[in-house]
Amino acid sequence: MSPLSLARWLPACLAFAAAAAADNVAPAAADLIASAQVPPPAIAAKAYLLVDVLSGQTLAAQNADEPREPASLTKLMSAYLAFRALKDKELVPSQMVTVSTKAWRAEGSRMFIEPKKAVSVDELLHGMIVVSGNDAAIALAETMAGSEEAFVEHMNKEAVRMGMKNTRFATATGLPAAQQVSTANDLALLAAAIIRDFPEYYPLYSVKEYRYNNITQPNRNRLLWSDPYVDGMKTGNTDAAGYCLIASAKRGPRRLLSVVLGAGSDAARAIEAQKLLNYGFQFYDTVQMYQNGQTINTLRVWKGATDAVAAGFVADQYLTLPKGQAQKLKLTMEAVEPLVAPIARGQHVGVVRVTLDGKQVGEYPLQAMADVPLASLLGRAWDTVRLWLK
Repeated sequence: MSPLSLARWLPACLAFAAAAAADNVAPAAADLIASAQVPPPAIAAKAYLLVDVLSGQTLAAQNADEPREPASLTKLMSAYLAFRALKDKELVPSQMVTVSTKAWRAEGSRMFIEPKKAVSVDELLHGMIVVSGNDAAIALAETMAGSEEAFVEHMNKEAVRMGMKNTRFATATGLPAAQQVSTANDLALLAAAIIRDFPEYYPLYSVKEYRYNNITQPNRNRLLWSDPYVDGMKTGNTDAAGYCLIASAKRGPRRLLSVVLGAGSDAARAIEAQKLLNYGFQFYDTVQMYQNGQTINTLRVWKGATDAVAAGFVADQYLTLPKGQAQKLKLTMEAVEPLVAPIARGQHVGVVRVTLDGKQVGEYPLQAMADVPLASLLGRAWDTVRLWLK
């Protein structure tokens, strides 16, 4: 279902209250899951997560913050850094790479690069993403950072920047290594970042097979063949990690991301991921709450060159909720009071809270849509008196 704009009935739903707005705002995922009319299916995996990418909300989860070995899902971070290097022109797809002995001798899944045969960055990306080549991941890491060890330092710094709170990388490949861990939540955050930040490179994850060195290998993501809406992302498997799969599917404007960690087999991880995706599309809707640049209200400003400022959102805002529940939503706005100049565009000036059946399911920061500089000395003095009397 296409996101439904709520702008036409929003004014009737807003009730205004004067109070200081909270600093940390995010959809209330736990309350959303609790309000589900149909519970999530039973998932045969050690940990799992289902996220709506548009709204960022969690629709189903179990052990999502439990540290686990990430296996080849690690290569999502290797790819993220490679995509950024391409975007920044630090790498070019046609750039030729000399294969090191370490990359050539990589254990596990490989694209079969050779030390005496130069390979392009584009070929390495296909080898790492489509066939999960450990040799390709090491070759790219060495090209970007000089060594795999130096590249891993960049991986961990990027994980911290992204907010991956329970992740530590020790390799560029995901091969077993001491203290290398991640979680379903952190891996979903990383996968969503690739989709959001590098739409020009994300289609690599939908490539079904890749041929290099006269060897054709299939993508191990079975859902690319069985579900026409699935267009990525990554598989992983080690003895300790079990069978893992991050799968992303897009129907209309909606995109769901499922993370399955520790399934019992190659087939099982695909089955469980499909269950989660079907559940999210069947039993939830995603509605567009506000549009980028949309003014929600005009707020009183004190001691400013103007006495009011438009308040709204500087990014599209979405909410995912159980199917058929949109008309039951109740919205309230709390404005910072008093709102005193100077005010900068984008400054937090309030919050819009969304409840469903008495439970909070969303919270959105209200921002100033324009700058408001200070008034003259006389104007500021007059407003000081008025505030004192008020």
